[in-house]
Amino acid sequence: MSTRRGNEAVGAAGHHNHAHGAGSSRSRLAIALALLSAFLVLEVVVGILASSVALLADAGHMLVDVAALALSLAAISIAARPAGGSMTFGFRRVEILSAQANGLTLLLLAALILLEAVRRLVEPPEVAGTAVLAVALAGIAVNLAAVAVLRGADRSSLNIEGSFQHVLTDLYAFIATAIAGLVILLTGFDRADAIAALVVAALMVRSGVRLVRASTRVFLEAAPEGVDPDEIGAAMAAVPCVVEVHDLHVWEVTSGFAALSAHVLVAADVDCHDVRRGIERMLAERFDLTHTTLQVDHARAGRLLDVERKS
Repeated sequence: MSTRRGNEAVGAAGHHNHAHGAGSSRSRLAIALALLSAFLVLEVVVGILASSVALLADAGHMLVDVAALALSLAAISIAARPAGGSMTFGFRRVEILSAQANGLTLLLLAALILLEAVRRLVEPPEVAGTAVLAVALAGIAVNLAAVAVLRGADRSSLNIEGSFQHVLTDLYAFIATAIAGLVILLTGFDRADAIAALVVAALMVRSGVRLVRASTRVFLEAAPEGVDPDEIGAAMAAVPCVVEVHDLHVWEVTSGFAALSAHVLVAADVDCHDVRRGIERMLAERFDLTHTTLQVDHARAGRLLDVERKS
């Protein structure tokens, strides 16, 4: 990308340590993990005894939630390791790996639940509506508690937000299962269990797609959501004394940690460092970009004349 203006500017490197209260988030994840793990065991047992695919679907989703929370905890610990050797950015992207793994697992599990739900729509087994309703109501309470705990964690991290979405989706799934249990008790319509499982699968697909799409953007080093590189380039070129901005790159090292690099040409008679500081202030204040690497050079006389003729 190349952006020009009849003026000039500079470049430098600004490094910012993005610490997001990992200790508090780790504690909240651990509490949520304990809540869901205890309930998971109960739900599997009751689901098998009640022959409820909806409960087993919820249990499968909750198993993914438990794995997601455990993976998030591990990712936070690994990501906190300092940079060194060939890992110049440290291990920050481990959190993105965690988010993508969670998203892919959700999609796979949704496919399995979908197949089983369709089979039970065709040949519905007898379902113990009372057990389904009781466990679903208990699941709502447990997931409400887990959601409340995770709501206070640092959700600017895609890793933690992924875990939060897992738990929130499971809450919605339990609500659907409770409705199915009530319908079975009142009407004897056993297919309501399979229909609730289809709802669970749909919710899992939605969450899985969002996680995979967001994490893939980071791996492809796309600009952060809502950030327009063309707008940034134009803003940099508009800084007084900037002649040209090119080789502009904006990407995410990990969620909440955006980085920018660019080559900036400035007029021959200005202080490069002063212009660079001005660009850095503008990027921080206007675009919240604090990790910047700007290579700044003076423009040749011929280049200045070319720019003035085009202006």
